Amino acid sequence: MTVTFEYEYLRMLYEEGKSSDKKHRYQPDIVRRYQKAINFLKMSSSIEALWKIHSLNYEVLSGDKAGRSSVRVNDQYRIEFTVTVVDNIERITICNILELLNHYK
Repeated sequence: MTVTFEYEYLRMLYEEGKSSDKKHRYQPDIVRRYQKAINFLKMSSSIEALWKIHSLNYEVLSGDKAGRSSVRVNDQYRIEFTVTVVDNIERITICNILELLNHYK
């Protein structure tokens, strides 16, 4: 899968392990798990492959977040993203990471 980032701070967290934005600072363990989850997304050949990685707890969201999917970073944080299918092929080619958020806020 190809992973693109909706916001610059998400890209920086993945590539550099930190964000220059003071609003989006996370503990080193959260950043490490975030990077690991993004690596799983990149290595997956299709969205169906994410179901097999139980630690990600992949789910398709509904309600006001319909059209998004999510994977868990830990019990408290998750990554929400959109999935786009190109040329009617069921393989996922683009995955926009929308946000790393505290699930319980």
